[in-house]
Amino acid sequence: MKTNAIIAVGLGALVFAACSDIRRTPGKVYMPDMAYSRAVETYTDPRELQAEGINYTALPVEGTVSRSDEAIYLMVKDTTGLHAASANLKNPLPPLDEVQLAEADRLYMINCGICHGAKLDGNGPLFKDGSGPYSSKPANLATDPNIKALPVGTIFHVETYGKNMMGSYASQLSNKQRWMIAAYIKSKQAGDAAPAAADSAAAKK
Repeated sequence: MKTNAIIAVGLGALVFAACSDIRRTPGKVYMPDMAYSRAVETYTDPRELQAEGINYTALPVEGTVSRSDEAIYLMVKDTTGLHAASANLKNPLPPLDEVQLAEADRLYMINCGICHGAKLDGNGPLFKDGSGPYSSKPANLATDPNIKALPVGTIFHVETYGKNMMGSYASQLSNKQRWMIAAYIKSKQAGDAAPAAADSAAAKK
């Protein structure tokens, strides 16, 4: 009985000590910046953190798209009105030369070709004539009359905000790269139309 009483008293004292309001010093922390992480707010002035000895520059990680990249308009949840207004957007880039066209082709194949296909016909590897993992056929950018009628600004807008099942590519591609792809798509559409017009003219002779 005495043993049980001693054990009970000991446990009670331990519980009491554990639950008491006694402040304890944890000792020295080996890496305080990891033990006490400082959350950085989006618009925190880097100078405030630097004054505290925190090395934070607010610069984007190398290889990522900067949030300060020239924005055509603000990112908003409802883009319905912006979609219509995008028809008035003009491509700020000069016509693509051969080197830029090759780069635009590379960017298209990396980001768009997997769905829309190398020929822009909507038959990329994800669809693959309906046998791929993606059951819904992507838009045919080459011959669909509704797509071909879209201004270059609207194509840029869709790349920026996405449409239907296509998501936004604003985080993967800079404004300049999205304009390059939009111009590349329009050039391919024009190239597809040219032979048809030539054939039609030949048929009339």
